[in-house]
Amino acid sequence: MEYTKLGNTGLDVSRICLGAMSFGDPVNWVHKWALEEDESRPIIKKALDLGINFFDTANVYSIGRSEEILGAALKDYGKRDEIVLATKVYQKMFDGPNGAGLSRKHIMSQIDQSLARLQTDYVDLYIIHRWDYGTPIEETMEALHDLVKAGKVRHIGASAMHAFQFEQANHVAEKNGWTKFVSMQNHLNLIYREEEREMIPYCESENIALTPYSPLASGRLARSPQETSKRLITDDVARSKYDETADKDQLIIDRVGELAGNIRLVVWKYLWRGYLVSRL
Repeated sequence: MEYTKLGNTGLDVSRICLGAMSFGDPVNWVHKWALEEDESRPIIKKALDLGINFFDTANVYSIGRSEEILGAALKDYGKRDEIVLATKVYQKMFDGPNGAGLSRKHIMSQIDQSLARLQTDYVDLYIIHRWDYGTPIEETMEALHDLVKAGKVRHIGASAMHAFQFEQANHVAEKNGWTKFVSMQNHLNLIYREEEREMIPYCESENIALTPYSPLASGRLARSPQETSKRLITDDVARSKYDETADKDQLIIDRVGELAGNIRLVVWKYLWRGYLVSRL
């Protein structure tokens, strides 16, 4: 496994991060393709065995169940000092006032609940899941800074917003001497490349880590048109992202398949040559 620093920090992370949105409750949550605990734990164990030390989840995934599954497995299989654990805050966790967003009240409440579900005293990376148009960014950034100073959070990151908003948030933090974002988890893959216009150049200029989500476009870049899956059939969120441009996207998907086939042939050729040499 290859490791790298997480942006402008001293934190060592595996270049592959295991996302935990697939782990949870397929019955009582929107993602009917989610894997329950008995199916999730072997995946987490395999990731650790392969040297993956970077794990990402969110409080909203199965309304906390993903955090519970991941936290229990990491406690049983992993070494906390080696693991880099990320979770998120913003999405609605309950109906009624203060059930979502990035207010100080919601952030302070949700971090404690996430830590309890993850069975840990701190998270290495706390990510705001979306931009909150109803809360002043000053309130959000100060609350996140206070979590860092309290030892509940080591670093903070953000996800899925406009580049000018991300820059504004870091500017507010810098102006007030608060903790700045060290990572951006943006939507990025070969069939969705909007982030290349502004977000990625900004992150590169500031040495901010990029931890893209949906790198395989919810599996579309990793299967042929003839293949299907439970997720492909039931994931309405992914369909809302990709169905409208499916015909155009297929040209890219076909090209990915072609290149993957060529690489596979090259690998087999070198393996076969190595076998022949070893036999001489």
